[in-house]
Amino acid sequence: MTTKKPLHTFHIPVMGLAYTIDSPIRVAQYGISSVVSIIDDDLIEKMNAFYSEKFKIPYQEITEKIHDYRAQRVTSYLNLMDTIVKDKFEKFKVELAESKQALENYIAMLPNRSEIKKGLQNLIDEGIAVKDSIKNYLEENLSPGEIDVNIMTKVDKDNFIKNEQLPVEFNDAHASLRGFANSNLSSSVVLSAGMNPRLYAYFENFPVFYPDANGKLQKKIILKVSDFRSAMIQGNFLAKKGLWVSEYRIESGLNCGGHAFATDGYLLGPILEEFKQKKEELIQSAHGLMAKALETKGMPIPAMPLELKITVQGGVGTAEEHEFLLEKYQVDSVGWGSPFLLVPEATSVDSETRALLEKSKEDDFYLSGISPLGIRFNAVKGTTNDYFRQKRIDANKAGSSCPKKFLALSKEYGPKGMCPASKSYQDLKLEELEAEKDSLSQLAYNKKKNSITEKSCLCVGLANTAYLENDIKIKGQSQGVIVCPGPNLAYFDKEVSLADMVKHIYGNASVLGNTERPNVIINELKMYVDYLKNEINEFSEQITGPQIKKLNAFKSNLNEGIEYYQSLLASSNWFEKSKQTIEKQLHSYKNELQQLFIPELAVV
Repeated sequence: MTTKKPLHTFHIPVMGLAYTIDSPIRVAQYGISSVVSIIDDDLIEKMNAFYSEKFKIPYQEITEKIHDYRAQRVTSYLNLMDTIVKDKFEKFKVELAESKQALENYIAMLPNRSEIKKGLQNLIDEGIAVKDSIKNYLEENLSPGEIDVNIMTKVDKDNFIKNEQLPVEFNDAHASLRGFANSNLSSSVVLSAGMNPRLYAYFENFPVFYPDANGKLQKKIILKVSDFRSAMIQGNFLAKKGLWVSEYRIESGLNCGGHAFATDGYLLGPILEEFKQKKEELIQSAHGLMAKALETKGMPIPAMPLELKITVQGGVGTAEEHEFLLEKYQVDSVGWGSPFLLVPEATSVDSETRALLEKSKEDDFYLSGISPLGIRFNAVKGTTNDYFRQKRIDANKAGSSCPKKFLALSKEYGPKGMCPASKSYQDLKLEELEAEKDSLSQLAYNKKKNSITEKSCLCVGLANTAYLENDIKIKGQSQGVIVCPGPNLAYFDKEVSLADMVKHIYGNASVLGNTERPNVIINELKMYVDYLKNEINEFSEQITGPQIKKLNAFKSNLNEGIEYYQSLLASSNWFEKSKQTIEKQLHSYKNELQQLFIPELAVV
């Protein structure tokens, strides 16, 4: 991994299966890091073929008949991306050295406080047009963005050949990890969606994740976490195996795209404050445990703790908010996800879906129940997937054909597992529902039926956009496209160039629409208050003691979060122009929480 300092203070997080599947090929030459999902090996193989042809690179198909085809497909595609990115980066440096216009355009995209930006500007201002001087400066200071990969830890289905279960290393997430470990990349694997002890233990099989004699890591581990406690538990678990977590990527639970993993009412500001205050504790705890483990394994022990970064993502929409997170909490980078769905140069989005996202307003974005994992999922109204799913429901053919089976994780009906979005699973569930129909009210029956049939095939729906954009043939049942933007996208309403989006992030332009946009901390707070109200309504009929306890803790944590922000605004100059508005909104939500009634258990 490069030791040069990253050029940018933002990164593009993973989005769906396909939305960032080729983002490094699109943006890495500009020093922008992005994250690729490596779960869908079928999509990966098709993208490998597509880009091999586009860049005239020899391609050897890896069919399902080849041993360990899943891991091999991942390795092959990552190596291809590595080759393409390095080639594009070298060509880009030549272009910058030879074209003053290209150099000026590039300087305009760099952060205002960037030393490299100042250095390049000085070379131009001093009239040093000598190509070699600029070329040398670029060689010494520029590096491509990282080609990082994402594995959703729970998407780790057992696999079979006929009825014989394969060893655990052929599970989906295990094979994806092996594919990354065997690749030429020197980058990071982002582990999301919680802890998978078996998968974490599997890292021990790959020397590339251990520090070498110089304390360098060839491949790094990033954990996506929602709070400090989770970071400490998971980081120490890996440290006991001699493995170092190089970055904790904190994600706003409800204000991000994709699956919404709500915290227990903890807001992003207080969470980041805890990481800032206790970062050294996190480092020292993991270093001590890692040193003991490495000693036991007879491996080199770094004299000093390795670098640990804290980054954050979720709902950021202005340069002021970006700067606030960097400065106030000393984070190393801020993730900008959903707004990049409107940047054709950065993400893989078909034209119909992008047009839908451009015109969608606040009320069009919602937390849905479409995920087969049973976790709330950010969605937008009007997708082609909605159309096809409803068409099947209306024809009494609810459910999908389930060709990929990545989410066939329910063992309710057998050891091979079934996906709750599949027709075979929904048929069984609807049959069971019919058997109890007479004992249910019409309202309860409709509610149960909808909870069964609303599940969508994410495996196909989240991959189709790349096929449509690149004119790759889509086989099988029509599923349309599923898109999983964060609700923040409501305030971005047009297609944007990469240069303009980057300038927007750094405060040198604005690409926001005309709709008044609440501050990121207010947006998150609103979502959590709405979430709490929905939870209370869900539980109100048959509420239990533990549920009441959880709801009260949730409410208490939200109150503490509001008080934290009120104190922060009162004692600092952050958000000066909108401070009064934010303070009024915080006060309003505090009142709303006070009036929120959480039921109590009846005393018998």
